[in-house]
Amino acid sequence: MKIKNPATDTIIAELKEDNISEVNTTLEILRKGQKKWALLQVKERLNCIIKFGDLIQQNKEELAAIMTSETGKPLQQSLNEITGAQNRVDHLKANAEKWLADEILVDAGATHEKIVYEPLGVIANISAWNFPYNVGYNVFLYALVAGNSVLYKPSEYASLTGKQFEKYLYQAGIPQDVFICAIGDGSLGQQLLESDFDGYFFTGSHATGQKIAKTVAPKLVPLQLELGGKDPLFVTDDVPDVQLAAANAAEGAFYNNGQSCCAVERIYVSEIIYDAFVEAFVKEVNSYVQGDPTNLNTFLGPLTREPQIAILEHQISDALEKGAVLKAGGQAIDVAGYYFQPTVLVDCNHDMKVMHEESFGPIIGIQKVKTDEEAIALMQDTKYGLTAAIFTSNEERAMSVLQQMNTGTVYWNCCDRVSPNVPWSGRKNSGLGTTLSSQGIRAFVQPKSYHMRA
Repeated sequence: MKIKNPATDTIIAELKEDNISEVNTTLEILRKGQKKWALLQVKERLNCIIKFGDLIQQNKEELAAIMTSETGKPLQQSLNEITGAQNRVDHLKANAEKWLADEILVDAGATHEKIVYEPLGVIANISAWNFPYNVGYNVFLYALVAGNSVLYKPSEYASLTGKQFEKYLYQAGIPQDVFICAIGDGSLGQQLLESDFDGYFFTGSHATGQKIAKTVAPKLVPLQLELGGKDPLFVTDDVPDVQLAAANAAEGAFYNNGQSCCAVERIYVSEIIYDAFVEAFVKEVNSYVQGDPTNLNTFLGPLTREPQIAILEHQISDALEKGAVLKAGGQAIDVAGYYFQPTVLVDCNHDMKVMHEESFGPIIGIQKVKTDEEAIALMQDTKYGLTAAIFTSNEERAMSVLQQMNTGTVYWNCCDRVSPNVPWSGRKNSGLGTTLSSQGIRAFVQPKSYHMRA
């Protein structure tokens, strides 16, 4: 497999692809390893994860450079991700033993009752390239602590990072028959779906998630899908600082080049502050430094995937044909690499694809609204259900809006953030299942009920 640097469109490495005919052999290795791994106490497994976290932080400069080289993520944002992902390790350190412990429910009378949480077995973790540390940790660290073994298939766009996970997990004491990183493209992923794993955990697009669900449904094993979104933000007329609201909204839309499942992808602004907001928003976007992702001052690097350029161009032309006004950007940059100008479209409406189809790039549509009721109706007008946000100084107003959002996560005066303390989940086309929080720890175990009479 040839690994390209999206900033230069040049090959920077070659990795041996795993032979799909060997998947079942690998599965048997992991199955044997899992049985021994599951016999350890939670604390013993957890100690390996804690050591892994320490090793990653000790080597984060090198690891950030690797991630930047293959994804194009600006180096400072790569460092931010690696540093921030440590909160998953800290969350497990504080909570794993508690949430994986046996639960004694009845300890009096003739029959005692308890729940024991047992590992699922061998997990297939088909992961994503946009935040490989965050979305990877959400699955494989939690699965390992719970006593599972893991076949980790990184995206072909983050394979070098996947091999680093394997390297440092082994150094931290995870046995080589408990975690294996498999390198390959979609054909390898398809082979994993056709093999007999005990659970499938996928992060990626809705279209691929649907195909995975159809393929593994007959197996009747746990399936979790963390999919995309078309996440709305409503900026009300009572925000105390329009410029600050615009700056925060712009970062939520353009961080990591908009290549985030929970990025702000459409903005609704009260007509009273609309012109002021748009002016401040465009000014903020035009201040972003775009260019070499290895420069610590760069905010926008290249897109990770070249084919995404055509999708963005199509959304822009569609919006302009239907009456949108281009306020910034609008096209790819004619240099080596997959650079696209940060693009702001205003006077948008829901006839435009940019307001209802996932963009996954540095592009945003902004629409004027007269009332909260209009904003709510537009925010609800989506097949996705990942996150929704509102900026307002009025908590009661915020809660009234957010309670009507059919999404797994809602934000008041913030956006585009994930915390290990609360569940991360999607509704509708944004996925199935939950990672993080106590529920995310227990996503990797199955309960067994005990009825016991002496």
